[in-house]
Amino acid sequence: MSYQRNNSYHDRESGNNYIISQPDNTLVTVVIFLVVIGIMAIFSAGSPRAIANGDNPLVFTIKQLAWLVAGVVCASFLSRYDYKNLKGWAMPACAFVLVLLLMVQFSPLGLMVNEAKRWLAIGPLQFQPSELAKPAVVLAFASLFSSNINILDEKKIPFYALFAAMLFLILKQPNLSMVILLSMTSVVLYFVAGGRVKTIIAALTCAIPVLAFSILGYQKQRIIVWLDPQKDPHNAGYNIIQSLVAFAGGGFFGVGFGNSKQKLSWLPEGHTDFIFAVIAEEFGFLGCFFIICLFAMFAYRGFIVAKRCPDMFGKLLAVGITFSICFQALMNISVASSFLPATGIPLPFISYGGSSLFVSLCMFGVLLNISKKRVQRIKPYAQY
Repeated sequence: MSYQRNNSYHDRESGNNYIISQPDNTLVTVVIFLVVIGIMAIFSAGSPRAIANGDNPLVFTIKQLAWLVAGVVCASFLSRYDYKNLKGWAMPACAFVLVLLLMVQFSPLGLMVNEAKRWLAIGPLQFQPSELAKPAVVLAFASLFSSNINILDEKKIPFYALFAAMLFLILKQPNLSMVILLSMTSVVLYFVAGGRVKTIIAALTCAIPVLAFSILGYQKQRIIVWLDPQKDPHNAGYNIIQSLVAFAGGGFFGVGFGNSKQKLSWLPEGHTDFIFAVIAEEFGFLGCFFIICLFAMFAYRGFIVAKRCPDMFGKLLAVGITFSICFQALMNISVASSFLPATGIPLPFISYGGSSLFVSLCMFGVLLNISKKRVQRIKPYAQY
């Protein structure tokens, strides 16, 4: 392979020889496709919403493009900045996110949207601090578990306190889906680092009752309505029903780009949480299958990057980033197709939302950086 012609280096931590190569081009191609599809879908689904609000039809598209430029700049920087230097930023990053989450809840900068207080508004800029928790948690757990797997290590206790406080504040917003995503990411990283299955089962056994007890009234209502949307077709079950109508209307080939009817007034969150339903209506089963294949390829290449990485910190970082993005995509697609109750979580790289797009691109940049370091493959001498 071409990358074997590069200079060889030695990693002191793992004892592996590795080479520096070009970033994973397949990952780059996949993300370009996802982002382009997202811009097209936001233009299609967001224009009717913008017109109804009395705004420029392109307002959502322009804002998303602005965040895209910022995200590409940061991703480009992170793809060149040695990921090992990020290890020392784990605790400061978590502390910074915790401060932002506290500001959401207890400062006048916290913004309430659709009965959820998840945003910070600083001048014209609005962003969702809980999105920043994803890379912070991945970075922190990768740093902790790459050193040693002992979860009872006293040095880990300060981070556990930060992590618990972050989960509590995110749950208070309320944002149960993000709590589940962060918790599952931490479990996966512990397992990949060599954690005991018995410990994971014990942790999940304790966590499930706590989550069940933490579910608020409206969240219980969502679960009940998810089982039978017709019980409340005009309120709690409305989005689910309209999303399924969009899927049915799209059929196999779809009704064509820009021709969705559900986005006009029946599907309120068609440019955000339910953008996959609009894509299903306009591009049909083929369009949905193509997007699922893109995320599957992202997962495959991400785990290949982790497998080839010469050090444990990079492996865990790659696994955490890949799992976080793909599991979030799975949750969003499952909600849009009614396999899960409505959670209010965006589709990475595609849904409208600057915070989500920016963070996803930054995480992607780190993954590209990791992909440049690969364990050197040494071909055995031919035997005669």
